[in-house]
Amino acid sequence: MNRRARIEYGFGLGLTGALLLVALAPGLFAGAPDSVDIARRLAPPSSANWFGTDETGRDVYARVMHGAGTTLGVVGAAVLLAALIGGATGAVAGFFGRLGDMALSRSADALLAFPPIILGVVVAATLGPGAVNLTLALGIIYAPVFFRIARASALAEGARAYVEAARALGHGEWAVLLRHVAPNVLPTVLLQCVILFPLALQIQAALGFLGLGVPPPTPDWGASLQESRNYLTAAPWLAIFPGLALLWAALAALLLGRGLQSRG
Repeated sequence: MNRRARIEYGFGLGLTGALLLVALAPGLFAGAPDSVDIARRLAPPSSANWFGTDETGRDVYARVMHGAGTTLGVVGAAVLLAALIGGATGAVAGFFGRLGDMALSRSADALLAFPPIILGVVVAATLGPGAVNLTLALGIIYAPVFFRIARASALAEGARAYVEAARALGHGEWAVLLRHVAPNVLPTVLLQCVILFPLALQIQAALGFLGLGVPPPTPDWGASLQESRNYLTAAPWLAIFPGLALLWAALAALLLGRGLQSRG
């Protein structure tokens, strides 16, 4: 890893660590996110309210801090769900091949043919708003990507000499897959989790902006952007600070992913 890559990796680790701390313990940094003060409705940023207040007088800073756990929790769970489903089916399809591989590959191709945001809108609108349904929608969107990654890796690993040696020693096909092939496919899948995180974050925010995400009053960065749409001129801080939070999270994942790729 060169010097630039080390700097990016270290910076990404620092941003990610700070982000996780805020997501796991927002109460250390901000007060209650749902405290209403109509008298301070749409107040600009000040020493009393660092990020200003929204249309009901709630502190935007508190909602951004507490929204980190909601937003990152949904995206993280969705990416892991997609990795589990897509990675497992991809590894099985790539290792065993035959008819099942063809059927699963064509299904993945059909899902990948849709732009992620269009597929997300369709799935999220069908399931309805809510954190669980949003997680499922994002998982469905990105499972085919993990399927392709895991399938290609399993195909490559299945052709290696150590697989033939394991078979020659009398190990069954499932034992070879689980004990030998899967551990070598797993690092590629985990790296893809970090790489896809910023993309999933964008889709989550877009669905939240369209009203298909986490319903109010739960603090969420995408929902905060949706709530700010009628005040972009009068109170731009309602959109600026949740947007900067999304940029922070995306940059952290991007730098961390590039650093991990360089280390690999």
